Amino acid sequence: MKRLLYSLLILLVLLTAIVLQILHSGGFFRKVAPGFEGNIIQKIKLPGAEDIAISRDGHFLIVSSDNRAARRDGQPEQGGLYLVDLREEPLSPKLLTERFEQPFFPHGISLLRLDSGRYQVLAINHVNEKHTIEKFLLSGDRLVHEKTLSDESMVSPNDVVATSANTFYFTNDHRHTTGTWRLMEDYLGLRQSNVVYSDGSSYREVAHGIAYANGINYDENRNLLFVASPRDFLVKVYTTNPGGELSLIEDIDVGTGVDNIEFDELGTLWIGAHPNLMKFASYASGQSEIAPSEVIQLTYRGTGDYDVNSVFLDDGSIISASTVAVPFNNLVFIGNVMDDELIVWER
Repeated sequence: MKRLLYSLLILLVLLTAIVLQILHSGGFFRKVAPGFEGNIIQKIKLPGAEDIAISRDGHFLIVSSDNRAARRDGQPEQGGLYLVDLREEPLSPKLLTERFEQPFFPHGISLLRLDSGRYQVLAINHVNEKHTIEKFLLSGDRLVHEKTLSDESMVSPNDVVATSANTFYFTNDHRHTTGTWRLMEDYLGLRQSNVVYSDGSSYREVAHGIAYANGINYDENRNLLFVASPRDFLVKVYTTNPGGELSLIEDIDVGTGVDNIEFDELGTLWIGAHPNLMKFASYASGQSEIAPSEVIQLTYRGTGDYDVNSVFLDDGSIISASTVAVPFNNLVFIGNVMDDELIVWER
């Protein structure tokens, strides 16, 4: 009897330790004290503006919008890509994909300048259990669908970044898409996700062992690829090699659940983030009305030489579950998973 009680006590201690580790690693015990300098000067009505890309030369944004709350509740609405002209006042989104007749529920996007007047747009698309990357050509305010890219390597694609007209990387945020293994990836932080490289025709894994690979972006000037791992609170830094291979330089602990990655004019990383992943999960499932948001800056100068600063923190009263932050002059555009609008923050 004593042996049984002793065994049960050990089991209880182990389970308690596991639960505490899950809560701690997900930011559950972090206190979110709202704070930022400046003001929110506009809210742009777009549901689930999860990713935003910018052309500073062209003075416009491309916004990926999907009403995930409606889709979660069994009432899916066609998503879209929107253009926001940064020279307009007030800022107003223009739908670019009204002629795209396929089901469209966009997620991560990439914007690549091809020449003075044309851009390539890549968009992750989730239709039921089928995942694709849609390739578009943008000229002025006209967006033309060129191609649907699909491959068995697109298990659970999250974000994409083009490195040339034909080459790109994308992240899979899970290895398992259903069942117990997916839950274990989420809550135990199993490092099962990856990065895939494509030359436009073939696909291959170039990085693996990542806990929820999420946002991805490429710094062409420094030949660096940055990948967000929100479940480990890390930004992973890689150098790109000929043929698309990656070499890991280092992992940077940023202390928050990083999502999409953007750059400012100086190459500083701006990252939308989830400081409490437990509250985010509750919000995403519809059990909570709000979730905290954070924006961080990562100034990366080289191996071991970087600064991480939190510049925007909110408990969800202004914006819930921020995913992306795009700076432009003294403005920052902050998107999210399921809110009805993206916000414009004037610093």
